Amino acid sequence: MKKLLPFFTLLVFSSTSWSQTRVQKDVKPDSYYKQKLTDEQYRVTRQHDTERAFAGKYWDNKSTGVYTCICCDLDLFESNTKFNSGTGWPSYSTYIGNHVEKSTDRSFGMMRDEVHCARCNAHLGHVFDDGPNPTGLRYCINSASLNFKLK
Repeated sequence: MKKLLPFFTLLVFSSTSWSQTRVQKDVKPDSYYKQKLTDEQYRVTRQHDTERAFAGKYWDNKSTGVYTCICCDLDLFESNTKFNSGTGWPSYSTYIGNHVEKSTDRSFGMMRDEVHCARCNAHLGHVFDDGPNPTGLRYCINSASLNFKLK
């Protein structure tokens, strides 16, 4: 049985590929986020709200760098995966490593794929299948859930 344990452990802790291990969860108490975040950032990331289109600070950002989670600073999206979707929200064709997770959102009488930070579960936005090649995906993300680090 000892020889099977490392293999079993690898299966349990692996994510989308054999070479990537799952991001360590670190979800803080609600009081922490209420103190750290602005009201809008809190509503978006912790209460699954959505900012208005064309109102967020990163929807038209063209600088080179990395977008990180506003709650825990985990790297989420690289600027070279950002594209102009015309929606008014920052849109990306893919994310970094295994730093974004997906779940089903059944709010407002519809079913969508919600995306959230793999470390702190911050709500980021939604993913749709109308993006550019090669992924065909559009990660439609709220600026309020992001920070940006210039490269």
